[in-house]
Amino acid sequence: MFARTSTFHGDPSGISGAFNFVRDEVMPALADVPGWVGLSMMIDRPTGECITTTSWNDVDAMRASSDRLTKFRDRVGGILNAPPAVQEWQVAVMRRADPAHTDRWCRVTWLKAADGNLDRGVEIYRTGLLPRIEQLPGFCSASLMVDRARGRVCSTASFKTLESLQLSREEALMIREAGIREADVDIMDAAEYELAIAHLRVPELA
Repeated sequence: MFARTSTFHGDPSGISGAFNFVRDEVMPALADVPGWVGLSMMIDRPTGECITTTSWNDVDAMRASSDRLTKFRDRVGGILNAPPAVQEWQVAVMRRADPAHTDRWCRVTWLKAADGNLDRGVEIYRTGLLPRIEQLPGFCSASLMVDRARGRVCSTASFKTLESLQLSREEALMIREAGIREADVDIMDAAEYELAIAHLRVPELA
């Protein structure tokens, strides 16, 4: 499975308009694109940051869709008054709790792996960190995406409520620091978001 993220550092006043456009126009249009699996949208209302992620059956389908989706990215960028930063990923790990849970808040961490450490880092996440993440209060799902060409990693954990996201912060920080030490990776950034659209539909990958 593969995914493409489009990140906008935009105008907070445009967040609602961008959300409505993605929900009402982009998602129905994507249903006709070969290889499309799903979409999620993370937003930070106070700062105007927005990250949309589309998931794809394979890398060929993802890349074939790029030109077709440019107009949608440009439209969201126009609403938010911000250009998109686009990145492509391979989905290495996807884990979900009880499907009845509704994930509405998430924590995202971006990391940089040293040469040759990427696969080791994925294995450390899968076998050592993920079991601890699953025990966090209100856990709904966790994913790990990798950009092998750039040695970059994106880890996301989603939670049922804002309260459970907040309650998990201290333990999540300890888990993250343990992973950084063991995998010998550098943290690039970390942030928390409202998960406005949770429809990525990537199957379990462990």
